[in-house]
Amino acid sequence: MRKSHPVRRAVLAGAATVSGIVLLLSLKPASDPGSAQAAGQAPPAAAGQAPQGGVNGAVTGDAAQTQYGAVQVRLTMSNGKITQAEAVQAPKGGRSDQITASSVPRLNQAVVAAQGAEIDAVSGATYTSAGYKKSLQSALDKAKASAGAQQGSGDAQTLTGDVAQTQYGPVQVRVTVAGGKITKAEAVQAPKGGRSDQITASSVPRLNQAAVAAGNADVDAVSGATYTSAGYKKSLQSALDKAPAGGGSSQAAGSGGGRATTQTLTGRAAQTQYGPVQVRVTVTGGKITKAEAVQAPKGGRSDQITSSSVPRLNQAAVAAGNAQIDAVSGATYTSAGYKQSLQSALDQAGV
Repeated sequence: MRKSHPVRRAVLAGAATVSGIVLLLSLKPASDPGSAQAAGQAPPAAAGQAPQGGVNGAVTGDAAQTQYGAVQVRLTMSNGKITQAEAVQAPKGGRSDQITASSVPRLNQAVVAAQGAEIDAVSGATYTSAGYKKSLQSALDKAKASAGAQQGSGDAQTLTGDVAQTQYGPVQVRVTVAGGKITKAEAVQAPKGGRSDQITASSVPRLNQAAVAAGNADVDAVSGATYTSAGYKKSLQSALDKAPAGGGSSQAAGSGGGRATTQTLTGRAAQTQYGPVQVRVTVTGGKITKAEAVQAPKGGRSDQITSSSVPRLNQAAVAAGNAQIDAVSGATYTSAGYKQSLQSALDQAGV
């Protein structure tokens, strides 16, 4: 039998080796996260993974006025998910009591199930449902803004304060906050017409500069523009109050390795039978260190009631560390309004 030539055997072996290498290179791995990212696709997330940067705590929406009364919704959130919804205000009195009692629990349940504002109106409670959804959306908007700020405290935020009514017209301030500092301030509304045009033109730029320089709402009034300055400062404080922890109204307290965050937060004005009540609190390290009423009923008998009850309510808020405080005897309406505004302020702090 003839034996194969040695050179022929070497050629055949080399060809087989090359073929094997080509086949191996043509095979693709079943899963390659690196190649998926290179193609612009994120690798699949692990099942059940919680969303990053989720909001935790209570968020209260703005009160929505309806034909039968105000509706205001508060959400409790955990890692960005709604765990509870409740109406802290709803129409009451007469027929409204029955409608509220039957519709609000169903709306609350629907929100938790839907995890958003896309919920159906309750039959027979059209106005209440519409107000509920409006306030709910406001709460969700605040939660979204808070989550965005948590993802990067150095990111710029644009915050618009509430409109402050003055004797000569509304004032509304918008600020840009980056890295916890005010980088820009502007008045999106200011008194106009007649003499007001001149006052606005000379005072507002100076107030804008003062806000950036001070980094807060403690700016001096411009001479000759007392009302505009007061309205500006009120709206500016409202804008800063909307900044989450680490925003424009916060300051680092303490020294060394432990640094507690101090926030000044102003609650929504609560309307009472004798006038509005609005509370501002200072929170450090999650604790209330100061409470004050920036608005309270005044005039006639109200002056005496306010002067005797508000200091006691302030002390009670600091002592309790929350809005679960007793009403002051003889000041039922003021106490109720105080607690409502205090809770609004604490909701902003997540306390």
